[in-house]
Amino acid sequence: MAATVLVRYWAGAQRAAGRESEPLTAATVGELRELLAARPELARVVAVASFLVDGQQAGDTTALPDGAEVDVLPPFAGGAQTTRR
Repeated sequence: MAATVLVRYWAGAQRAAGRESEPLTAATVGELRELLAARPELARVVAVASFLVDGQQAGDTTALPDGAEVDVLPPFAGGAQTTRR
């Protein structure tokens, strides 16, 4: 079942989106990622971003509860980490 959530953008995602936040409707993080990736200005950022749902790391299969806050974090903003060798 789809839920309306508040999507908050951080760092490069915020610059790409042109706003700090917006309400969107999706059932899962994966569905939300697809919605955002369909926007040309966000496609590259969203492809590498991590998602937090109410402050907890979330994968594409994570269900979105109605009213949740979803943070979109590009790697350089504390999202996906890479390992240095």
